[in-house]
Parts: sequence; structure tokens; C-alpha cells
Amino acid sequence: MKIFLISIFLLFISHCSFDNKTGIWKNKDEVINKKKDEYKGFNKLYTEEKLFNQIIAPDNSLKILLDPVKLSKKWLDEFYRETNNSDNFSYKELNEKIFNSKKLSKYKIKDKILFDGENFLITDIKGSLIVYSTKYQKIIFKYNFYKNKFKKLEKILSIAVKENVVYIADNLGYIYAISYLEQKLLWAKNYKIPFRSNVKIFKDKVIVADTDNTLYFLDKFNGNKIKSIPTEEISIKNQFINSIAVKNDALFYLNTFGSIYSINVLGRINWFLNINQHSEIDTNNLFNSKPLIAYKDKLIVSSEKYLYIFNSSNGSRLVKIPVSSIVKPLVSNKSIFLVTKNNLLVCINIDNGKINYSLDIPEEVANFLDTKKKTLYIKTLSMLNNNLYLFLDNSYYIKFSSKGKIAEVKKLPAKFGSFPIFVKNVIMFVNKDKKLVVVN
Repeated sequence: MKIFLISIFLLFISHCSFDNKTGIWKNKDEVINKKKDEYKGFNKLYTEEKLFNQIIAPDNSLKILLDPVKLSKKWLDEFYRETNNSDNFSYKELNEKIFNSKKLSKYKIKDKILFDGENFLITDIKGSLIVYSTKYQKIIFKYNFYKNKFKKLEKILSIAVKENVVYIADNLGYIYAISYLEQKLLWAKNYKIPFRSNVKIFKDKVIVADTDNTLYFLDKFNGNKIKSIPTEEISIKNQFINSIAVKNDALFYLNTFGSIYSINVLGRINWFLNINQHSEIDTNNLFNSKPLIAYKDKLIVSSEKYLYIFNSSNGSRLVKIPVSSIVKPLVSNKSIFLVTKNNLLVCINIDNGKINYSLDIPEEVANFLDTKKKTLYIKTLSMLNNNLYLFLDNSYYIKFSSKGKIAEVKKLPAKFGSFPIFVKNVIMFVNKDKKLVVVN
């Protein structure tokens, strides 16, 4: 009997975390945001080069140069700015909740929110635009464009803000513009095919793409079509949406077929190329990628299988390495930072593709906390005050120095319901209860 009881005890403690104080670890049966296998039912027809999965310690002499710390005041694009890259944001690092709003919606809120310096712009699955004023600490405008016949349909809205006008494209084929301070619908158009991309404002045009990978140039003052560029269609859809980035006088478009287009202000194609060069239709060929990033004279694409770096002027490929990121990569000066499927924090030289370091994040956390290693579920990667912040699904964050040394593991005072944004020295997000939270 004693042997039996001892065996049960040992089995129990082997499945327990010794980190009972922080609660950072999640057991598999506790994970809320499990990723579905979107390729279930497909047969794998061939194998490819294996993804990178190697630990590389940073060299003691490693020097990482970063872009300067910036105090951002607005967040007008779902990916912060027109290039889709983020800044090295300023943050007070007090980790104190300084504001908590009332509930903003009873429906599920989109995980990307905007801020114009005074007002938050938030959308929900019912198609409502919610404008929340920090000055008055209340909702100052709530608008739903959709009639009763669309009441039961889930709306997926992509938005961008320019000069107090919000441009909204949806999965029903509508695109419209609202002057939210005047509380006025400026124009609305129905293009009768669902839109499937982020929205960019390019000079005096609104740029968006549909589910057939057609790219639209619309007059931002009335919504009329100036030009459309049809690109390769794909009949089998996955969760990747068309990605658009803007840098100076060029627009870059990555479609669901895996083709990249460079287009000038007149809507003429400068160059295009394809990075999904397979003829077989199987799991491996359903193209997937994180948002395209334009940085200085380069384009960065993190696909399901490779990290690519291109010359943005002519499309020539500079780097191709079998590294894939589960979050949108972050580019700063000469370095690309990303997180792989195996939870490796990787730093890559943008000029030559050399991997500066590759660290096992759960192992680093376990060593730092002196606990048993378990799985972590990372939501996003950001840079604050020259440090890398890995925000987890359970609202913990892990702070690494840019050279890869872990410095801190803490929990935010509220759980994420949206991605965080970083403005005016604080972190802002919508929590699980659909309330706006501000942390300094």
C-alpha cells in the first residue's frame, strides 16, 4: 500500500508547477486560445527544409544597435503605422492600472484598437464603431452601419484613421468613411465582394484588397474606384489575410497566393514576385504569413516556412532562412526580433541574415524563476525602453534586454481582450470584460 501511495504522490508532483506564486505557466488543459488546425483533412505530399530550432547563446561581444526610444501620441493604423513596423516605445514601467472604463460593448470586440490622441476607436462583431473619449471618460459616439438583414452576420471590420475620419472595410463588401467627431457618415460603397486586408491611406487614396486578391485604389473623399489591380486568386482559403504596407511613394502588397507587388502612387506595378512556388495543392502550399513589413530600403516577410528579406526598390531577394515567427516580427536598426513556433526568441541581422542569438524562452523563464519548465503562449512582441517585451495570453509579460538577457517577469493588472497599444508612456488595451484599461 505504501508503494502505491508513494507512486501516486510522485506522479502528482511531476505534473505540478513549482511556481505557485507567479502563475505564469499554463497547463495544456487550461489553455483558452488553442490554435485550430486549419489544414485538417489535407495530406502532406512532400517534405521541405526543416524549420530552424537551434539554441544559440549571444556572444559576449555582441552589440545591438536600436532605433531611438520614441514617445508615441497616436495609433491610427491597426499595425501602428503605414509600414506595419512598430517603434521603440517609451513606457513608465510602473505597471500600475491608472484607468478602467465601463463596459464598452456586450459583444466580442476586435483585437486591434486605435487611438487618435484623445479618442479610442473600437469595433465589435455586430459591426458597431465605438468612439471612447479619454477627456470625458465615456462613449461619445456609437454607430452601426448595418441594416436588420445583416443582423445575424458576424462583421469583421478593418479600420484606419486619417484627419478624424475613420475608413472601414468589411467582410460583406462594404467600405465607408465616417467623420466621427461630427458624427456623420461621409460616404459608403458596396463592391459586392468581401474585403480581406488591412486598410491603408496612400496619398489621397484608400487602399484595400478583397477575397479574390484584387487590390482597390479608391478616392478617399467619395469612395469611387480609381483603379483596381487583379492578382492571383486562390480557391482554398486559410486564415491569412492580404497584407498592405506603405513606405514613402511605394505601396507593397502581399496576397494570399504568396505574391508580393510593389506599386507606385499612380497605381503602376514596379515589380512583383512569388514566394510560394509550388504547383501541388496541399497543406504546405496554402500560403500563410505575418503582416508584410517595410523598413528603410527593405521588405521583411515572415511566412509559414521562411523569413525573407527583399530589396524594396527592385524586389531582389537578400535573405531567405528557414525561420518562422508566431508573432509579427519587430525591426529596429540592424536587427529583426521574432518568436518561433518552438518559443525561441531569435535576433537576426537584417543585412546578412546571420542569427545573433536564439533563446529558449520557457527555459530562460524557468531558470529565472527557479521553476520547472512548461509551455508559454505568447500573444505579441514589442519594444519598450530599449527592451523586448513578450506579452503572454494570460497577461504576464517577460522582459528581455535587446542582447537576450531576461530581466523581469511580471503580470499586468488586467487580462488582454485586445492587443496592447503604446502611447503617451502607457499601455492601453481592452480587457476580457470589454473595458478599456490604461497601465503606466
